[in-house]
Amino acid sequence: MSPQQGKVSREIRGSLFLIGLDRTAKRNAFDSHMIHDLSLALTEYEDDTELRCAVIFAHGDHFTAGLDLVELQPKLETGVFDFDHAQINPWGTSSRIRKKPVVVAVQGICYTAGIELMLNADIVIAQDNCQFSQMEVQRGILPFGGATVRFVQAAGWSKAMRYLLTGDHFDAATALDLNLISEIIPEPPLQRAIELAEHIAQAAPLAVQATLASAKEAAEHGPATSFSHFQGFVAQRFEMQSAPN
Repeated sequence: MSPQQGKVSREIRGSLFLIGLDRTAKRNAFDSHMIHDLSLALTEYEDDTELRCAVIFAHGDHFTAGLDLVELQPKLETGVFDFDHAQINPWGTSSRIRKKPVVVAVQGICYTAGIELMLNADIVIAQDNCQFSQMEVQRGILPFGGATVRFVQAAGWSKAMRYLLTGDHFDAATALDLNLISEIIPEPPLQRAIELAEHIAQAAPLAVQATLASAKEAAEHGPATSFSHFQGFVAQRFEMQSAPN
């Protein structure tokens, strides 16, 4: 593998899985290799019953400069974002959907696909030095990692369009106001993200997964659909909890 190619690091700490974006020479810009490796890492996490919560973070000073369009442009039409049905899509827009919780720790710059990765996570901790931009329109493309849906769901139409249609930069305080992040802290965010992940991991894993599933169903299909399936989530959890090892 070329040192310029992106990859992700993996570390297991008890029941946590730490996944680190690792292409620091390019400010962790996503190339096809890092996209593929991130999908593989999240699939490993999803399939390992001993792992209860994942933390996605970035090596170096910046979370990600977004998409490496120089490397990706020739591959966009050949399915670089089409994941095998058995693999987790890190952006949750197609293929296999993640069912287990993910916490994201963000510092420095976080552009385009990085914001969309946050929007598909469950908790996001940001350092106060963060600078965000959903700048796809300035590059002649649209956000295809979920921002046209999830950014609007989080921030509301008018606030979301302020940034989706201009590509303007905004800071961590604005991201908090837009409901894109959960907390702002002055220090590097990884330790706080791990602390929250450990707290999640102490809860009953099936209850955590059922809670995520119900909330996601409400966000994607509306409250009535989620309400209609409450009993099913309860019954499924009880059945799984009662099953012999």
